[in-house]
Amino acid sequence: MIRPFASGVCLCLGLLPALCRPAEPAALPVRGLHVSAPKPEELPISLRFIREGLAKQGVNTLVLEFNYRYQFTRRPEVVEQGALSKDDVRALLDACRQSGIRLIPQINLLGHQSWSKTTHALLRAHPEFDETPGKYPNNEGIYCRSYCPLHPQLHAVVFDLLDELAQACEADAFHAGMDEVFLIGEDDCTRCKGRNKAELFAGEVRALRDHLARSNRALWIWGDRLIDGDLTGIGKWEAATNGTHGALQLIPKDVVICDWHYERAVPTATWFALQGFQVVSSPWRKAGVALEQLELIRSARRNANPALAARMLGVLQTTWTGGLGGIARTYFGEGQADPRAVEAVACFRALFEELRNSGLR
Repeated sequence: MIRPFASGVCLCLGLLPALCRPAEPAALPVRGLHVSAPKPEELPISLRFIREGLAKQGVNTLVLEFNYRYQFTRRPEVVEQGALSKDDVRALLDACRQSGIRLIPQINLLGHQSWSKTTHALLRAHPEFDETPGKYPNNEGIYCRSYCPLHPQLHAVVFDLLDELAQACEADAFHAGMDEVFLIGEDDCTRCKGRNKAELFAGEVRALRDHLARSNRALWIWGDRLIDGDLTGIGKWEAATNGTHGALQLIPKDVVICDWHYERAVPTATWFALQGFQVVSSPWRKAGVALEQLELIRSARRNANPALAARMLGVLQTTWTGGLGGIARTYFGEGQADPRAVEAVACFRALFEELRNSGLR
């Protein structure tokens, strides 16, 4: 377990003595919510939630996870059922803009190419991209499939998806997920076999970052694969135990890292900032943990030198159930709610009430 930094090492970490600490900035640049894109039939309540819920609570960033549920025209073979149209996305974008909310689209890349027995659209349409081709029938014995980052035709497809969705959202940033990648550098892949896993992970981050940079868009990713799970004692889920953590030293510093921890407020956001990265803390459904994560961000912004403090961007709460429509129904108290959605909404209310009361909105 990582322990909070001791006051005796404040100078070597770039923290200032108490007598010369700068005032905490008045507002967090990122006060966000991460949620899956709604189903087309959920669009009305989702738009209402953006205008009447998110705006009221003080949200200024919405990361909307589409994955392959958008009606791609450049790569129509990579479209899931229940995909949103360009007009649907325009309605979401308009609601966000009217509410002062920045919309950041997301497609989970590298890992999370399947869930349970379902293989998602990219690998269904292009099984040649699979990191473990022909293995794990019905996805048994694995968590999620990955694509091979070295396949020579992969990025032509992935970049088309990024570009089309980013253009539809008129986005200045794109979230590529990249969390919980367990299948990478596998012996079953003729291209990746024997290669360094950190270098493979970093290479994919750089490829995505460089492509987005050509259109002046920033790359956001989850941070778990960049933390040494053995050294910190965090373990294999919220950190990496398969060697990818070394990628942190190999990726561009303008990648924004979303540092998720759900059971404890592990202070790794400060570690990322010390390495030169902008970072947001991402809780889920435990209000106490979310408030502790917020306090870690606030403390660093109060006590660190200005350059380091500026890297602590804020918070991005995750939800992981029900999508935007389900979270909206739970927020408004309409219909039967998933217990996890109830927890996530309660956490959301507590976190953003604290942000409003502390004047950080």
